[in-house]
Amino acid sequence: MKSIKLLPSLVLVATLVACTRPEAPAPVVAEPPVEPRVVAPPPPPSPQAGARESRVKSLAEDGTEIRYRAYGSGEPAIVFVHCWSCDSGYWDAQLNDFAARNTVITMDLAGHGESSGERRKDWSIANFGADVAAVVKDSGSERVVLVGSSMGGPVALEAARRLPGQVIGIVGVDTFRELVTPFPPEQFEPLLAQMRIDFARTVAAFVGDRFFTDRTDPILKKWIVDDMSAAPPEVAIPAVVALMAMDYGPVLDELDLPIIAVNSAGSPTDEAGIRRVERRFKVVEVQGVGHFPMLEAPQTFNRVLERIVAEWVALEPLRNPLSAAPQTR
Repeated sequence: MKSIKLLPSLVLVATLVACTRPEAPAPVVAEPPVEPRVVAPPPPPSPQAGARESRVKSLAEDGTEIRYRAYGSGEPAIVFVHCWSCDSGYWDAQLNDFAARNTVITMDLAGHGESSGERRKDWSIANFGADVAAVVKDSGSERVVLVGSSMGGPVALEAARRLPGQVIGIVGVDTFRELVTPFPPEQFEPLLAQMRIDFARTVAAFVGDRFFTDRTDPILKKWIVDDMSAAPPEVAIPAVVALMAMDYGPVLDELDLPIIAVNSAGSPTDEAGIRRVERRFKVVEVQGVGHFPMLEAPQTFNRVLERIVAEWVALEPLRNPLSAAPQTR
């Protein structure tokens, strides 16, 4: 696969900024900072599959303790990776459906949810990928599908590097929109500057304005806005900055994996351009949703993901292992 410096349009800032190309945000008016909030999650839509909770040390050098939960049984295991400033609860609407047939694993990346963050100094995507890989290894799952929302997409790529021979494929959720077009840093630097001034107010405004449609449930929208804007800025800001500086070419060079993006239809995905880098790349568009299709239209999203997993499982015996160990390449 051709090595290329991929634009970081896969996370909070660049995912939707790259699609909408807005004008630079106006300077923040000096106001008292928003007080930190304790955000309660919304009630789950139905009783959840029974969880087996565990903790494991990340494979990153800092050995940060990562909290994860496993549900159900059967392979391939489906590993759900949340996005920037979120946590494992964003996958609650997937647990019952998938745990009925497969092992389902959710986790809180370092510095998110109930996972520790005190020992981590480097908030790189590679280290987040090491969190995921540690969970997969500790779970005992031999074959997995990695599903990553927004920033969780590139995190899944990094995790796959540490799981040679185990990953069947990667599903990105509202991510992987543009991988070959350079993105001007000056378009997101003003937003980062505002985050440094008043993180909670800036994120609440940005997420509320950009991540939803007119059809989004207002209660769900308010919960997500409040939850993401309550994230610790000492984790969130360096995570975005680290992603902006990453070169994904070596990651894709090392992997031989099918990648599918399940994206909202509201913004374009450069499918043809991405296929020049990854020939098996596909995009599935979900109508009438914003940045969180798994929460906004869970039944539709679950059916799409079920079909993807079933197709990969059916095709796997017909092809070579899709995540070959480095020594065999």
